[in-house]
Amino acid sequence: MTTSVADADLPCTDDVRALPDALMRPLRFAARPWFHRRYDLHLHHADRVPSTGPVLLTPNHVGYLDGPLLVGMAPRPVHAMVKLEMFRGTMALLLNSTGQIPLDRFAVDVNAVKLALKALRDGKVVAIYPEGGRGAGDARYVKRGWAYLALVTGAPIVPVATFGTRLPGESVETVPPRGARIDIVYGEPITVEPRPWPRRSDEVRTLTRELQQMLAAHVAASARMVGAPASPDAPDGDEPEPGSIGFGALPDRSE
Repeated sequence: MTTSVADADLPCTDDVRALPDALMRPLRFAARPWFHRRYDLHLHHADRVPSTGPVLLTPNHVGYLDGPLLVGMAPRPVHAMVKLEMFRGTMALLLNSTGQIPLDRFAVDVNAVKLALKALRDGKVVAIYPEGGRGAGDARYVKRGWAYLALVTGAPIVPVATFGTRLPGESVETVPPRGARIDIVYGEPITVEPRPWPRRSDEVRTLTRELQQMLAAHVAASARMVGAPASPDAPDGDEPEPGSIGFGALPDRSE
């Protein structure tokens, strides 16, 4: 997929700063062997991520470790949309210097949207968690932001399924013990035809429905492939975030 909407298309990002990635590269170089030493880490089909051009990674969200693993282990540098609450103290310095995108999950965050659009229009990789917060990771409920970004830019969507970053029944704030098996499975790119401005809410909702089913199917198929257990329910991550929508029955992971 090489199609993209011209920079002149709305919303305009001509005045938006480019996200830095120079520091991200040496940090990724150092993080990769560390993750492999600490965990029984298995990466599947990373070659499905296009090697050039804009890409929208859309992972499920199970545990605290999902973000660091994605940014550290993805085949290309990633600018992830990270909840605003993480941008505090030294963590804020690290996130800002590596070009991560602060996101207010409970409001229409115009600044976050423009930063993500700018990165995609610059041919970079952006990651957005369709489910919002951490939880079962089965894509039962999703938000509309990923569909909107795809409609504006035409960037291919690569679904990502992550397993093992949290033990079943554990808090979404925990990390797995040393030596735990973790699987990251990249899906086939999903081509989205860009829509010119204005983009109607029903178009965004319809595409969200289609993408939700694709992500849920990828999670279910990947779980069967790697032999992952059923979605790890959490005592503090079962409720959908405000603004989330759910569509129909999910694929059966046992089939």
